[in-house]
Amino acid sequence: MNTERTILLVEDNPSDVELTRRALARKQISNSMVVANDGEEALEMLTARESHRRVCPAVILLDLNLPKVSGLEVLRRLRADAKTRLIPVVVLTTSNEERDITSSYALGANSYIRKSIDFVAFADTIAQLGRYWLTINEPPPAQALNGVVN
Repeated sequence: MNTERTILLVEDNPSDVELTRRALARKQISNSMVVANDGEEALEMLTARESHRRVCPAVILLDLNLPKVSGLEVLRRLRADAKTRLIPVVVLTTSNEERDITSSYALGANSYIRKSIDFVAFADTIAQLGRYWLTINEPPPAQALNGVVN
């Protein structure tokens, strides 16, 4: 896979972070993955004023149940900011609550995926996500991610 396209995983559970890393490695997805351990850290990474500190991922895998700032609030803020509103966000969570699904899409999520508790199924899901968002999907142009739209 193209190693220049980064994944931002916003996940507070170290076990789920490790499972995601293992699933990507198992499916030979070698893109770099940056981890934010809570919603506040994710927002700081994505909106840092200094470009050398800012993360500009090809896709964000966002858990909803996060400390400090919830996943839904992260999504709301990302979509409200011209510099982050076009970054694809995949909600990757254990929640099967209809209100979470509806709220995620209403706030601009590109996809909503429930985490499987079975590692093989989880690895297959991560592989499919990786292949689609990192190789098949055409990302927004860089100038669009900088808030410049023609």
